[in-house]
Amino acid sequence: MRNAIHIDPADNVAVALRPLSQGQTTAGLSPEITASEDIPQGHKIAVRYIRQGEAVLKYGNSIGFATRDIPQGSHVHTQNVRTGLGEMLDYDYHPRILPPAHKQKDAFQGFLREDGRAGVRNDIWILPTVGCVNGIAQRLAVLAGPHVYGSAGKVIAFPHPYGCSQMGEDQDATRAILADLALHPNAGGVLLLGLGCENSGVEEIKPYLGAYDENRIRFLVCQEHEDELAAGLALLRALIDNAAKSKREPIATDKLIVGLKCGGSDGLSGITANPVIGGFSDRLIANGGSTILTEVPEMFGAETLLMARCETRALFEKTVSLINDFKRYYTDHHQRIYENPSPGNKAGGISTLEDKALGCTQKGGKAPVSGVLAYAERVNAPGLSLLSAPGNDLVAATALAAAGAQIVLFSTGRGTPFGCPVPTVKISSNTPLALRKRSWIDFDAGRAAEGADIGALAEELYAFVLFIASGQSVKHEIVGIHDMAIWRRGVTL
Repeated sequence: MRNAIHIDPADNVAVALRPLSQGQTTAGLSPEITASEDIPQGHKIAVRYIRQGEAVLKYGNSIGFATRDIPQGSHVHTQNVRTGLGEMLDYDYHPRILPPAHKQKDAFQGFLREDGRAGVRNDIWILPTVGCVNGIAQRLAVLAGPHVYGSAGKVIAFPHPYGCSQMGEDQDATRAILADLALHPNAGGVLLLGLGCENSGVEEIKPYLGAYDENRIRFLVCQEHEDELAAGLALLRALIDNAAKSKREPIATDKLIVGLKCGGSDGLSGITANPVIGGFSDRLIANGGSTILTEVPEMFGAETLLMARCETRALFEKTVSLINDFKRYYTDHHQRIYENPSPGNKAGGISTLEDKALGCTQKGGKAPVSGVLAYAERVNAPGLSLLSAPGNDLVAATALAAAGAQIVLFSTGRGTPFGCPVPTVKISSNTPLALRKRSWIDFDAGRAAEGADIGALAEELYAFVLFIASGQSVKHEIVGIHDMAIWRRGVTL
C-alpha cells in the first residue's frame, strides 16, 4: 500500500500519507525515496535535492522557497521553507476557462418559499438584533420547543454580541447579515427580537428586508412589553402554526446553493477532502446548482488560479479588488498580511500560506467563476461565486449562510464540533479523525489516502448532500449545536 503521494510531476516534494520512520522507503513513488528522518503524516518529503533559494513545488506551483539546502529524503517544513508572497500585487487577466459541463437537473425534497427560493429545513429561528437580549432569545427557544408540531423544525436562538455600539459600514453589515438570515429559506419562521434602544433595532433592520412574507417573519421589541416572554411565546406559536403547514416537495437542484469552507486543515486536506469537495462542486454546478467559496486570506498564494477562471474581465477586476481590499484591511489595522498558517495547520504539515491556499482553493473545483460577492451580499448568479469573508470558521460559515447557502461543506484535518445556522457537513481529510470523532464527522474523505478514487468519493458526497437537503440531519444538528458570528470590522463605541 502506498505511503506517500507525488501530487504533480513537477513537484520536488511528496506528501506522506502515513507517518514515515527514518530509513523507511516511500511505497507508491517512482523512484522510491528513503526518509532520512521521521516524516509525520501529511508532511512533505524532498524527492530530490533542493538548493537554498530554490522554489519548493507542490500542486505544480511554488509554495515558498528553501531557506537552506534540503537533501533528498529530508523533512520539508517550516524549519527550511519560507513564504514567497509579497504585499500588494498587480495582476493581469489571462483567462483559462474550461468549457462548462453538460447541465441536467436532479432533485431533492425541500420547502418551496413564497420568494421562489428553497429551504432544506423548516426551523424556527430567533434572531436577536442586539446582544443584550441574547438570554431572552435562548429562554424563548426553550419555552417554545415543546410547542413544535407537524413539519415545523426546531426552535433555535442565535445569540451574538453586536447590534449596538457600532458605526458606519460595520453597523450596516450587521443589519444586512441579520436581514439575510431573517429571509433565509431554511427558516420556516423567524422572530426578530429587539431590545428597543439599540442602534440596529427592529425598525432599522426592516428596510434591509425589502419585501418579506409577514407570516414567516415577526418582530418583538422587549422594552415595549410588560412580559416579553409571554409576548414572544405567543408570536413563536403563531410562527410554528404557519410553518407546520409547509410540506417537502421535489425541488430541482438549480435552487440548491452550497457553501464551501475548511478549518483546522492538515497536509492531507489538499489531497483528500478538498479535491473531493471540488468534485462535488463541479457536479452540483453541472446540475444547475451553485457553490460559494470564501475565506479570502486563504486564497492568498492561489488567487491567480481563481482569477484565470473568471468568466469575464469585469469578474476578474472584482476578484482583484476582493484580494487587494482584504490585504488593505490587514495593513489598515497594522497587521501582517501573511500571518498564516495557524499552529494547528503547521502541526498537520502545512508550511506556508501558499501551501495552505493551493490546497484550500481546490474546494472550488474547476468550474468558471461566475460571481464575486461582498460580505453580506447574496448569491446573484448560478455557478461558482467568491465571497468576501475572513478565514475564521464561525464568521465565514455564517457569511456563507447569509449569502444564501442552505448547506455548508466543511473540510477539516483536526476536527471541530461547531455548526453554523445551516446544516454544516464535517468532512475529514484523514480516516483516523473520522474514527476518533464520530460525533463530529459526517463524511470521511480520508479514504482517498487509502486508495479510494476522488471522483467516486465526490459522487458519494453529492448523493449524501441531496439526502441532507431532503431532511437527513448532520452531526451538529443531532446534538443541538447551532452557532452564528458576525464579522466586526469597525470600532466599538
